[in-house]
Amino acid sequence: MTVIEFPELPFRATSHQACDWLAHQTSAPWTLARMLEHGLTPWVWLDHDPNYPALFGEANGGYPAPIFFEEDIRRLAAGSEDVLITITKDVHKIVTRLEAPGFRRALHELRFLRTDLERLVKKIRREAESEAQAVAAVPAPAPVATESRIGINREQVLTAFSRLLKIDLEQALDNGLGIFGDDGSRIKSTTRKAKNKIEWHPVTLALGLNDLYRVPLPQLRRAFATHDFLHPWIGDWDHSLALLGK
Repeated sequence: MTVIEFPELPFRATSHQACDWLAHQTSAPWTLARMLEHGLTPWVWLDHDPNYPALFGEANGGYPAPIFFEEDIRRLAAGSEDVLITITKDVHKIVTRLEAPGFRRALHELRFLRTDLERLVKKIRREAESEAQAVAAVPAPAPVATESRIGINREQVLTAFSRLLKIDLEQALDNGLGIFGDDGSRIKSTTRKAKNKIEWHPVTLALGLNDLYRVPLPQLRRAFATHDFLHPWIGDWDHSLALLGK
C-alpha cells in the first residue's frame, strides 16, 4: 500500500495550510472560523512603519503581531474580506491600541503558529480519548418505559449542563421561556404546573445549547453518558445527531 506523506507544517502556517493540516490530523474539515472558535491566535507580519516608532521600537524590519482583540476576531470569524487590527501587541509584547481606523491586511497574510496547531490537535485527541473512556466505563442503561418519564427536572438540568455554559443557566430557565423562545425545550404539558414541577426535554435542550451557546458536542455527549438520569435519552440523542449529520 502506498503511504501518502503529508507536507510538513511550516513554523508560521497560512490559513489554508493550517486548515489542511488540521483536517489531516483530525479527519474533519476545518475553516478559518472554526480555528478561531477553538481559540487559535492569528498573526500578521507588520513591516516597519516610521510613523509608529513606539510600536516598532528597534525592529527596523518589522515584527509578527498577534490578533486577539474580541472585536477583531469576531469580524474575521464572521467572514470578513480582509483583516482589521485595532488592538495588538507592540514589539515589546505590550498591548497597544492602534490609531483609528487601525491596520488593514489581506486575508492571505494571516499566519498560525505550528506550536499552537500542534497543541490544539493534542487537546482534541486527549478529549476524544477521555470521551471514549467515559462512554466505555458507563454500563448500558436498563430499558426504561417511555411513559414513565417525559423530561428532566430543573435540578437535573442544572446538574447536567450548567457547568458547560458561561451564562447563568438557572436564571435562563426562569426567564428564557424554555431558553430558546416559546416553550423551547420545556415539556409543554408541564408548563402550567408549579415551577419546581416543570420538565425539559434533554435532547432538545442539548441541541439548543450547542446551536446558540456553542457548547461543544463532545461535552454534551459526555453529559448523556455520565448522568444516570439522562440514560433513557441516549438513543434519541444519537439519532438526532445522525439526522443532523453531526
